[in-house]
Amino acid sequence: MNVAVFGLGYVGAVTSACLAQRGHHLMGVDVNPLKCDMIASGRSPIIETGLDDLLLQGVQAGRIHATTSVSEAVAFADLSIVSVGTPSLPNGGLDLSYVYRVCEQIGQALRDKAGPHVLVLRSTALPGTTDACGEILRRAAGRDVHVAFNPEFLREGSSIRDFDQPAYTIVGTEDPQAEAALRELYADVPAPLHVVPTRVAEMVKYTANAFHAVKITFANEIGLLARQMGVDGRDVMSLIVQDTKLNVSPAYLRPGFAYGGSCLPKDVSALLHLARREELSVPLLASLPRSNHAQIERVADAVLATGARRVTVLGLAFKAGTDDLRESPAVELVERLIGRGCDVRILDRAVQSATLLGANREYIERRLPHVSCLLTDDPESLIHDAQAIVVTQNQKEFSRLLEGVRPDVPVFDVAGIAVPAHVQVQGVAW
Repeated sequence: MNVAVFGLGYVGAVTSACLAQRGHHLMGVDVNPLKCDMIASGRSPIIETGLDDLLLQGVQAGRIHATTSVSEAVAFADLSIVSVGTPSLPNGGLDLSYVYRVCEQIGQALRDKAGPHVLVLRSTALPGTTDACGEILRRAAGRDVHVAFNPEFLREGSSIRDFDQPAYTIVGTEDPQAEAALRELYADVPAPLHVVPTRVAEMVKYTANAFHAVKITFANEIGLLARQMGVDGRDVMSLIVQDTKLNVSPAYLRPGFAYGGSCLPKDVSALLHLARREELSVPLLASLPRSNHAQIERVADAVLATGARRVTVLGLAFKAGTDDLRESPAVELVERLIGRGCDVRILDRAVQSATLLGANREYIERRLPHVSCLLTDDPESLIHDAQAIVVTQNQKEFSRLLEGVRPDVPVFDVAGIAVPAHVQVQGVAW
């Protein structure tokens, strides 16, 4: 199929590379010409394992192109995938202006093109958004357009594997032609394909992310209570996750650090905004951001309680294998420690080597403009000079570095890393 992908961030870049690998022809579209140039030359605009190789293969095979022109992409494509950003508004709601603007532009371009066209919304959006996109499209195009919602479940750091081996593919549509197009698009993805009402598909994405956020916060709160009773919360959770008959997954169910990234905070915020708008009481969901923020405060307080002033933080991005700093709890932790007078030094090779683009760059300039002064590529001095160490990512390199830590230096492990026996490990929720 000829497919246009609008928005070349994480979802758009990975989707383009993985579909091209399956023989489809892709044209990426983005307002940022630098991203288009990188995609067109087979280079990834983001840090993601294996993505550079996959994009280069697609470009060399003649199956991946990129443009800033909406009309060029629509003329090329049988199917358009919209994966532009849906950032949070100051009140916690979703900013859908980018989605609606792209749909308007696609609709206008369709006026000059005959034949059927399918639009697939892949951006995370609340129920009713796809219907609104369809109305905008049809009004702008002056004719019918086939519309569907196809949520993505791609985790940063493992997104290619998640695309290739998903638990399922969900298609939300009431349109038989849109359904047929997506069945063809995902024909060789080895997973069940579920066709459901559009609003069900939209809600599944938020429900999944809210559940992930619930699991992380729940494990931390249980760990905190267990610790107070002289119990290691990790022992408790290691038994809880063995009960798979009630659909409990081991993922996220471990006491540790706060959740972060570009999905969980934004999606929980959007659900809370929806609840307020509809005057619905959701006490558990409402407690998530407060409890999550409290977990960051606990880590900062624990570090400060040691009296340490030279603090090393291993890992700045919200998880290992990515350079994404948006809503990273490690960024907030660093801000707290600096604000209390600590001299903080950071090791995160992905962040240090990345070319900061788009939302990531804006986030850095707004939240941690002096990050380049804090990052170092001299890990030995980080360990030698530190009076306290916080490990926020589970990386083998960090385990090796901890072998050089003096026994009197407290190490706050919130990532579940393998720690040498001589290290003075301290937990926060365990």
